[in-house]
Amino acid sequence: MFSLGLPRWWPTCYDPGMCLGIPGKVVSVQGMEATVDFFGVRRLVRLDVVDEPVAPGDYVLNHVGFAIRRIPDSEVAETLKLFEELAAAGDDEDLLAADLRSELAATQESKK
Repeated sequence: MFSLGLPRWWPTCYDPGMCLGIPGKVVSVQGMEATVDFFGVRRLVRLDVVDEPVAPGDYVLNHVGFAIRRIPDSEVAETLKLFEELAAAGDDEDLLAADLRSELAATQESKK
């Protein structure tokens, strides 16, 4: 089994049935941390497990504070469009759309 060396209590997913990664744009990189802009809110993200090096201007897929994948330039527009569509579509029975709307609402609240 692969181990990140994290404590067993470290959160890896808030819902064991579904984990959602959020795309964001890398603003700056300092060592193993990056400042990433998520829809207007900047957060520190760890780079320990990302699949390849990232630089300012790159987009990453973030999950619980870790960049897990650098989004290739050719996929950025499509990925952002998908997230916009998910946020706009579905009802409360669509768990993925509801989870995304919840994440975006939390981001908007923290911008105030």
